[in-house]
Amino acid sequence: MTDLSLYIHIPWCLKICPYCDFNTYKLKKYDSKIRYIKHLIQDLKTHSNITKQRNIKTIFIGGGTPSLLNSNMLKYLLNTIKENISYNRTIEITIEVNPETVTIEKILDYIKCGINRFSFGVQTFNPTLLKLLGRTHSPEKTICLLYEIQKYNTINFNIDLMYGIPQQTLHNCLSDLETAILINPQHISWYQLSIEKNTIFYYQQPMLPTESKIWAMYKQGNSLLIQSKYQRYEISSYSRNHNICLHNMNYWKFGDYLGIGCGAHSKITKQNGDIIRITKKKRLYEYCHKSQKYTAEIIKIPDQEKPVEYFMNVCRLLQPIKKTDFKLYTRLKLHNIQNNIQHAVFKKYILEKDKYWYITQKGRDFLNDLIMLFI
Repeated sequence: MTDLSLYIHIPWCLKICPYCDFNTYKLKKYDSKIRYIKHLIQDLKTHSNITKQRNIKTIFIGGGTPSLLNSNMLKYLLNTIKENISYNRTIEITIEVNPETVTIEKILDYIKCGINRFSFGVQTFNPTLLKLLGRTHSPEKTICLLYEIQKYNTINFNIDLMYGIPQQTLHNCLSDLETAILINPQHISWYQLSIEKNTIFYYQQPMLPTESKIWAMYKQGNSLLIQSKYQRYEISSYSRNHNICLHNMNYWKFGDYLGIGCGAHSKITKQNGDIIRITKKKRLYEYCHKSQKYTAEIIKIPDQEKPVEYFMNVCRLLQPIKKTDFKLYTRLKLHNIQNNIQHAVFKKYILEKDKYWYITQKGRDFLNDLIMLFI
């Protein structure tokens, strides 16, 4: 049984952004963070049958806005978790950060708690576009904070940026990337805004850039990052010095992960080869109930659905796909997908060799069409 990742969901935000479809809640005065943390720990303990058998190789604290936790809360959470799991000495522990909710002092305190990777939700450095996205942090203060962090040299951080934002121009898009490149983080996540169901933007659709403008942003932005010595290793992820996000890599390789917190998801492979998905209760008051029953649903992935789930993840990576990995992670034989692969080869989405599949540039440009072939 391979190592697995642990995802911890912190549900609160100062404000709900109009594009966000995550399970989040506006923080209220009576919300008890420490009570929620105690439920997170109990949630983890209910999975002792899993955590006793397998090491945790990465921890990702996401949300919501995890940086609403103070360092004492975070220290208590991480120390208690480490007492209840087996974990690698080289464990990667990431926390998502809203620039509005941290200072350099808070970042340094987080490091003392065990955090060794930070992901800053910047989205854009343009003040007008930030307001359209419902963000309240200041671009100037964010830039100053990131430069201050960079002075320490040893702090590993990621800058999260979007393109295809309402009213965004090609110039705005490239300017965001140029600013991020000057700050010189080890990692940049750069992805297109998508309008998801049950968001404000879904019901009140904003005026997005045209498809041709978004395509120009993608092509020129990608070229700019690569020219600036960032290596693209996944559709939306760029790193320097191979400083990739190990937690996300585990998702993209179709690895196993355990999720705790309201609305969190897990994917676990059992000894017999069955793959199950676990969903936690979404509503905060239900999750924090005294009954300590956190699971909402457990489903087994049917064999016929495993290929599309596998390729939906691994096709995001810009590297050859080992045929042996498909068999390892899905427990299926190659003949189960031979017709699908032949169709993808015919469409020139995939090149097939003896031991590998290679996604072509056409396959990357039309990734959704490629994935549909496995349904």
